[in-house]
Amino acid sequence: MNSDSLLHLLQLASPALPVGAYSYSEGLEALVELGKVTSQETLAQWLSQELRWGAVRLEAAVMMRSCERARSQDFDAVIKWNCWLTAARETEELRQQSLQMGRSLLKLLLDLHPELINGYEPLQKEGCNFAIAYAIAAAYYQIDIQAALLAYLYSWIANLVSAGVKLIPLGQTAGQRLLLTMQPALERAAEAIFMLQTDDLCSCSWGLSLASMAHERQYSRLFRS
Repeated sequence: MNSDSLLHLLQLASPALPVGAYSYSEGLEALVELGKVTSQETLAQWLSQELRWGAVRLEAAVMMRSCERARSQDFDAVIKWNCWLTAARETEELRQQSLQMGRSLLKLLLDLHPELINGYEPLQKEGCNFAIAYAIAAAYYQIDIQAALLAYLYSWIANLVSAGVKLIPLGQTAGQRLLLTMQPALERAAEAIFMLQTDDLCSCSWGLSLASMAHERQYSRLFRS
């Protein structure tokens, strides 16, 4: 991967990307409220299980497939995967999170590169999941697919660690220590996701779904999911 593609990837994975990721905890706020996640260790356990079995595994796998289709300008396939991912969401909060972040990233991409609209008009009208918008960007910037996958997972976990630092709470050093200890799990997850066949695309994220549903009814909230 050349330096231009690397810089584009760093921009995509940056917390400064204006998609509102910082406002979501993906059910973590409810888990802290319920006393299920209370420390660096329990947060690490939750994140590890989500990487192995959860919805982020599914998102990342769909992102890879959509990126490949976007490279070959198979717009219909990209739109099909977007519909598939929307249907796979198990709660309203998680669906709205993905669509809001995707809409923000797609709008940013079209503002920066107006020519990208050709073929993707339905995504503007019907909604675009974040993983799909990320895939379109990775394809446009000619980012190596394995690097894009690892960066996608890293930005996901960094956002949730940041949420955990605020919610549990953890110290900033503890948050950085957790990111370091999660690196092997990230690498294993990326390798497993890269090898997934399309028929194997599934998740076992009932814990996330229950936490998300509980968060919808939570009395006091800092985060939108």
